[in-house]
Amino acid sequence: MNLHRRHFLQLAAGLGLSFAVPGLGLRAAERRGAERQKSLITLWMAGGPSQLETWDPHPGTEIGGPTGAISTTLPGVQIADLYPRVAEQMAHLSLIRSLVSKEGDHERGTYMVKTGYRPDPTLIHPSLGAIAVHERPDDRIEIPQYVSLGNSEFPSRGGFLGDRFDPYRIAAAGQDAQNLKKSVDEERQQRRLANLDVVGKSFAQGRRRKVDATLHQHTIEAALRMMTSEQLDAFDLSAEPEAVKLAYGDSDFGRGCLVARRLVETGVRSVEVNLNGFDSHAENFLAHRNRAKDLDPALASLVQELVQRDLWQSTIVLVIGEFGRTPKINPLDGRDHWPTGFSCLVGGGGLKSGVLIGETDPTGQRKDPSDPIEVPALYATILQALGVDYAKELLTPVGRPMKLCAGNVIPRLAASG
Repeated sequence: MNLHRRHFLQLAAGLGLSFAVPGLGLRAAERRGAERQKSLITLWMAGGPSQLETWDPHPGTEIGGPTGAISTTLPGVQIADLYPRVAEQMAHLSLIRSLVSKEGDHERGTYMVKTGYRPDPTLIHPSLGAIAVHERPDDRIEIPQYVSLGNSEFPSRGGFLGDRFDPYRIAAAGQDAQNLKKSVDEERQQRRLANLDVVGKSFAQGRRRKVDATLHQHTIEAALRMMTSEQLDAFDLSAEPEAVKLAYGDSDFGRGCLVARRLVETGVRSVEVNLNGFDSHAENFLAHRNRAKDLDPALASLVQELVQRDLWQSTIVLVIGEFGRTPKINPLDGRDHWPTGFSCLVGGGGLKSGVLIGETDPTGQRKDPSDPIEVPALYATILQALGVDYAKELLTPVGRPMKLCAGNVIPRLAASG
């Protein structure tokens, strides 16, 4: 199904929903969206969130457990009742309930879903965010163009694109990040840099190629550029109203989502925000209730603010983990790994909204979902929306030709124009 924006706004007003409409007219919003280069925000649900306790509940069935379902602004679509605020924003998003992967191990599944490729012992593939930065660099951005917020056991990488495309990682977003500002006065700073330059040049004599391979000079120059940039304020939440911070939730993940909004507002190309704790082999329902306390306000506020600030058409939001969890509830009241028929939310960046793809068996007997979607197809669709030639072939450092993405675009989800 495809719900047009105007129809959605009319429907929302009729339902008395709580989100605000954008301050700009539709034409202005569309124009600004086209002019601004697109960014990607990935909300990474580490551990494998259960589709049944998030976006594909089956209440009242043997596999459904105690989780209920609530209606959303996407007509005919219900999600877990743990997400009342996300339900209000669903019409901006699309939902895939039929993602499939062949990787049911955390590390291998994470690699697969972050890169679109299965692990290969001869090669490290770049993550989706690294590809976006490599293919759509912006010299006007003085802070890292690929940022990862929150801890991650299996962090994203630049892979064969090079270490310079690894994300800049901040463990606790919105806190005082270490080493972002100089700790001495300007005179002493310049003296230190001059001394460092002398030592660096002396060390590089006779070993220039090896020194260049370390990215040492590049790292210093990028760090100094960032430390003196006004764009650094994007990491600082002190200027945000308390009501806004409260809306995102008092959690590292909530602050991460708010920083992510500020980063894409500044022009950062790719941001990841990590939420751990979905590996629920035991006490699955308690784990998901706890995760929803962080995810529901943060995701809903992020979508709401991106729409209100006219950033929705220029920002893709992807909510995904490495796989889902089994329909069967194990003796520990948990669910195990399930790489077949798991769910994700995606929207913004000109992608079609209000699209529902796939269906899982409410009895849990049939393993394969209807209308299966492979991860590379999703990533081809996202890369195309970002303005990247997803089928482009690059040579790896050892001369091996490799496509950025091995999938094909999903037409019913793809951005038009």
